[in-house]
Amino acid sequence: MKKTFSDEDLIKNLSLYYMNRHLKKKPMEKYHRKIDESLLHDREKYRKKSEILLLNSFMHHFPDVKFEDLTCESPDFIAKLNDKKIGIELTEVINHLEMKKVESTLNKMFRQAEILLEQEDTAKYRGVYFLEFHPYIKFDNIEEQEENIISIYKSIKKNKAVGCVKGMRKSFHRRNVFITHEYSMNLFDELCSEKILELIDKKNEKFPYYDTSVDECWLVIVSDMNSIASRYTFIQDKEHLQEVKSPFHKIFHLENLCGNITSIK
Repeated sequence: MKKTFSDEDLIKNLSLYYMNRHLKKKPMEKYHRKIDESLLHDREKYRKKSEILLLNSFMHHFPDVKFEDLTCESPDFIAKLNDKKIGIELTEVINHLEMKKVESTLNKMFRQAEILLEQEDTAKYRGVYFLEFHPYIKFDNIEEQEENIISIYKSIKKNKAVGCVKGMRKSFHRRNVFITHEYSMNLFDELCSEKILELIDKKNEKFPYYDTSVDECWLVIVSDMNSIASRYTFIQDKEHLQEVKSPFHKIFHLENLCGNITSIK
């Protein structure tokens, strides 16, 4: 039986692991296979597979949506719903801009530590490791990053916190080694509605350049709850979203963990 995701996919993107537990597997597997069969460059294939993955929760809300064109650009996808051709433009809202760069650096360190552990003994170390770091952790330069990679590697190998690692817990995974940041959700971690409105304004400017053959064009704004930079607990001044003006026929905000969806237009 063909795997839904390749080993390479799973190594590259931890969110594939998270989402693989509750995917609408039949359509998602089919869509990923179609992307793999396309003429896109490998990097573009990976980007498209990650994008369609963010729409998994969207498919639960719109089970009759059938994606027809997975490799277009403006909009990102073209689907069919109730005999209508729907263009779907997908964009992610970043809640913590200052954390985006930090998260990117952490992920690079995690990947390097994963490689070291898998090269040594994949069977022994496979699992998902959630790491908590001391507040003084630094990675402004290559030397500090390399020291942190070794601390992460040693912490997992010895099964106890070492160096920059303050705490660690492990979850089962049968195939690979995954390392991620232990993120404690702040009960007052709001997503400002202005950030969503700014995104809509930017997309409104591009609307005239989207495929005009579609019957409707929808904008789906996603908060990737597997990302430190995107997570939130509530939307601040949510009522402001109802005042939006846009040429998009429908606008939704979606969080991809519990699948909560907000209809903005």
